[in-house]
Amino acid sequence: MKRIHFTYLFACLTFFIAFSQNKELILDKNWTFSQKGKNIWRKAQVPGCVHTDLMANKIIPDPFLGDNEKDLQWIEKEDWEYKTNFKITKSDLQNDKIEMFFGGLDTYAKVFLNNQEILVADNMFRSWTIDVKPYLKEGVNSLYILFESAVNKGKQLSAQLTYTLPGEEKVFTRKAQYQYGWDWGPRFVTCGIYKNIKLRFLNVAEIKDIHYTVTKVTDSLATFTLKFDIHTYRDGYYDMFIKDVSSGEVFPKEGQRVSLYNKGVRPFAITLKIPRPKLWWCNGLGEQNFYDYTITLIKKSGSIDSKTVSVGIRSVELVQEEDAAGKSFYFKLNGKPVFMKGANYIPPDNFLSRVSANDYRTDVMLAKNAGMNMLRVWGGGTYADEEFYKACDKSGILVWQDFMFACAMYPGDSAFIENVKKEADEQVHRLALHPCLALWCGNNEIDEGWENWGWQKQFNYSASDSAKIWSDYTKLFHQILPAIVKEHAPKTNYVTTSPQIGWGHKESLSQGDSHYWGVWWGNEPFETYEKKVGRFMSEYGFQSLPDLNSFKMFVSANQLNLNSDEIKSHQKHPTGFKTIETYMERDFIVPKDLEKYIYVSQLTQARGMQIAIEAHRRARPNCMGTLFWQMNDCWPVTSWSAIDYYKRPKAFYYDLKRLYNNVLISIIKSDIYYECHILNDNLNEVKGKIELTVKDFFGKTLYEKKSEVTVKPNSSLIYLRLTDDELKSINKNECYISCVLRIDSNTVKKTLYYFVPPKDLKLPKPNLDIQFADDFGNVKIKSSTLVKNLYIKGLGFTENNYFDVEPGEEFNMTVMPFGKTGQKLTFISLYDILPQQ
Repeated sequence: MKRIHFTYLFACLTFFIAFSQNKELILDKNWTFSQKGKNIWRKAQVPGCVHTDLMANKIIPDPFLGDNEKDLQWIEKEDWEYKTNFKITKSDLQNDKIEMFFGGLDTYAKVFLNNQEILVADNMFRSWTIDVKPYLKEGVNSLYILFESAVNKGKQLSAQLTYTLPGEEKVFTRKAQYQYGWDWGPRFVTCGIYKNIKLRFLNVAEIKDIHYTVTKVTDSLATFTLKFDIHTYRDGYYDMFIKDVSSGEVFPKEGQRVSLYNKGVRPFAITLKIPRPKLWWCNGLGEQNFYDYTITLIKKSGSIDSKTVSVGIRSVELVQEEDAAGKSFYFKLNGKPVFMKGANYIPPDNFLSRVSANDYRTDVMLAKNAGMNMLRVWGGGTYADEEFYKACDKSGILVWQDFMFACAMYPGDSAFIENVKKEADEQVHRLALHPCLALWCGNNEIDEGWENWGWQKQFNYSASDSAKIWSDYTKLFHQILPAIVKEHAPKTNYVTTSPQIGWGHKESLSQGDSHYWGVWWGNEPFETYEKKVGRFMSEYGFQSLPDLNSFKMFVSANQLNLNSDEIKSHQKHPTGFKTIETYMERDFIVPKDLEKYIYVSQLTQARGMQIAIEAHRRARPNCMGTLFWQMNDCWPVTSWSAIDYYKRPKAFYYDLKRLYNNVLISIIKSDIYYECHILNDNLNEVKGKIELTVKDFFGKTLYEKKSEVTVKPNSSLIYLRLTDDELKSINKNECYISCVLRIDSNTVKKTLYYFVPPKDLKLPKPNLDIQFADDFGNVKIKSSTLVKNLYIKGLGFTENNYFDVEPGEEFNMTVMPFGKTGQKLTFISLYDILPQQ
């Protein structure tokens, strides 16, 4: 259908009544469910899923508690039925059109309205809209949905091939792949109505499918094309105008009647200009500015429909150019190179219907507060709900968005491909509205898997098998998906896969993005991060245990030990605990007590991630991004996350505010120097005074250097050096470097550097006073000795934890829950872990 561009549209500026002819009815009442064949109907929650409904009816225990997972695998093999009744009045049936909208059906679903089949669904990543007016009747109407086992269906489809695909039955089903189990997640292959079902009563006309494309961005002018469709349900003439909400300006300024006489769908587009635009910037570089425009459709003297769209003006470019080091991989935002700092984001729950808008907003707030400017929505999960992307828009968090394919090969038959096309059409079109969207990526680690994981040998492929599988792969990821991105989001970047080259190949560090797993999977020491730095580090990470208070929420009291079945069932990596302890032993004393073991595991993770992130940031402009694995969890588990399932931050998360600050001081030992780097991600220079002091653990100054500095924008440079000769009289087990950059009277950046691993420090017993200064959560902290990795117990929200307190330092911080004035707080520190001197 040809899209009509208007230079002028008629604007009716006379008084009109603002109302809509259309209404919605959410069908979330009176649902019941049953295991097929049992005919035992119980109350169901919609949105929901079969696991949560079984739990709510006390048929099964909480799947997340203890080791219940292993006893609940029978659920995935069964088919499940859902049904409800709703009333339709005679006046309801007078509406021009009545649609039933299914926001999300997981996954193989047959839908019957009044005993007539209206839909066969097979993709949880799609919505479905059905014209149901012909099927409705006055009075009570019945809606019945049969969900067939995704596991059984996947196995049936797999059996139709003459070879086995990596990923086996799950790859045939357009369903969140992590629900089949991962090395941080359980296997709960659920089903159900996980998003709302709505009846839409439509009359006269409506505005739909609003989106826009920013075509030009300069300091003096921005141009964007606003596109939308008008669906008319009655013949007639309509007037339409577009209004800039902030200025009141109406477009266009001279009138022309819009003839929409015939019923149907008419697409429109208009190009608008903004002089001296206020741009949308990512977190840390500026404001997230928006321009609101209202599209109004009028018939005679009344408003038929009105929709408002928020437009964020920005340009995002992925730069991949040949250079002396290989091939670049970095993002320009509004023409400026930006170092991306962030994390990989997975679904916040295994049962998606439980994820609320507030959950998404909280996760994005946590990312913003940590200094992140990018999140990667990983391809083994799901496309997030609108609230996630809205929160990213408002918080300045750019989104690297994977299509939902990960770590497997996928079929290429026509039915599968058509299903994926419709999924991609919907999702790319939906997300094109968000200024946060920076990149579409075809898949996670499939190129790497095909080249490096031995699939051809494992599955005994013939040459023709391999050729067919690879042909299907290239068709989908090199042809179909990029074409869909180009159609719906022509200014959005696309890459076929992440990473482009596996971490076992040296080229992975000189071109494209890199998933570096030599640390963890390869058991290489943390210091390897300083040498293995790629152009854009899109995955790397290390596990730690969640907080003891989190363990108490999902493990029985008598099972709170590392050898218990319940704790082991919440560690999904085959060598996870062994690997954690191997790294702990290198740098720390390994405690036997569970609480202290958890504490040291989190310090170990934080130490490794500090080494990695500082190395990545020091390497700019060769390296221009660092996205650690992973930000969050989908259930209570020992994993790579910075924030556990209950949204309790780990030690690593608290350090992110410093590591991801736009101005970071990083000290590293080279062959002959201790080098003090200052990293500045700001678009402007920073002037200040740098003070480098070597102190003992009681605060005595042993050596100091000071210098006035001007730190260039977008830079990483060395500003001070110390030699071993300058420090030869110092006992490095009993002292540390404090490096401070004073930018002005209110802005101080600081880092502490220790000469030896934590287990070799000869720390004094803390002489620490920590108590509530009032009844409103203000805590006063002061110490006469160095206190390393101070962990204050029993806190909820707090701005900091697991931090170092310098000797003589005194400061306040805010915590929750509140305490009484003078009340002491309990804590542990690294001193409590080390052998007493």
